[in-house]
Amino acid sequence: MAATETMQAAILYGKEDVRLESVPVPAIGPGELLIRVKTALTCGTDVKVFRRGYHAKMIKPPALFGHEMAGDVVAVGEGVTHFKPGDRVVAANSAPCDRCFFCVRGQQNLCEDLLFNNGAYAEYMRLPARIASKNTYLLPDDLDYRDAALSEPLACALRGLDESGVRPGDTVAIMGLGPIGLMFVRTAKYAYGARVIVMARRLEQVDRAMLFGADEGIVMGQETALISEVKARTSGRGADVVIEAIGQASAWEIATKLVRKGGTINFFGGCPAGTKVGLDTGLLHYSEITCKASFHHTPAHIRRALELISDQVIGASHMVNHEEPLAQLPQVLADLAHRRNGQIKTAIIP
Repeated sequence: MAATETMQAAILYGKEDVRLESVPVPAIGPGELLIRVKTALTCGTDVKVFRRGYHAKMIKPPALFGHEMAGDVVAVGEGVTHFKPGDRVVAANSAPCDRCFFCVRGQQNLCEDLLFNNGAYAEYMRLPARIASKNTYLLPDDLDYRDAALSEPLACALRGLDESGVRPGDTVAIMGLGPIGLMFVRTAKYAYGARVIVMARRLEQVDRAMLFGADEGIVMGQETALISEVKARTSGRGADVVIEAIGQASAWEIATKLVRKGGTINFFGGCPAGTKVGLDTGLLHYSEITCKASFHHTPAHIRRALELISDQVIGASHMVNHEEPLAQLPQVLADLAHRRNGQIKTAIIP
């Protein structure tokens, strides 16, 4: 590929400011891959970044944007032996060093040198050598690109459920039914064997979650009514596990009142930087409540996500309900940010 060749790519400049521009096709170095993006999926995190204009850990503008993708290898860097042009692949958006304090203790998501990669909303994407070698995978011949591109967000949900200690027969209450909340619903039910109660502010969200496999749904109203409703559906105890997937301080606080004694809360939803939360220490202490917060994923969870997708536990038929060309990305993100058009996830086709 000629060094002067250009491509269309989305550039994040700031708050609700994403522009499609003509930029050089990325040059690759030793160990790297150049991928022709076949499908990039919109993500709740991307919508948050679009609304806020940045992500403290993953992306600082101006920068290439997007991270859920699958595509074809079109060029390989010097020393690459495990991939070749024409291979169909899915790549995660990060890779750990596997050497630091956290990596050697099995917490690769907290790696001191976690390498992030963005740029999926483009015709081509460069995969750094570490991601190419540690967190990129060949696709089964019968797996669609859209299905494969779900691996990264699904891996985050799987790690959240693992960290929460969900066991078959547990009652898992899920607050927030955006794309990641729906992934929690589907996997908690069909991969972990849990009973799932969902909560959201709009009836259509609850109805959608029931189609994903939720056993029971509650439209969130006043806090006291919500607490009473959850307790009534759990023999007065509360849920074994509560997943907060909204990312609001008020929801974090309510979650502590929905879990049973000895239960676990996962504060999965990331709040805006600087957010403070007030928690009842007496409740946490005397009820022996475990509070967890799950961030990101590990290569092992990416591999497991790809297996569940290949086994059709979850796939694009459940999650991807719109398709648009790359040129429409700014409008798609605006629609998602303002909850228009009923999108769950949109496939962006460069």
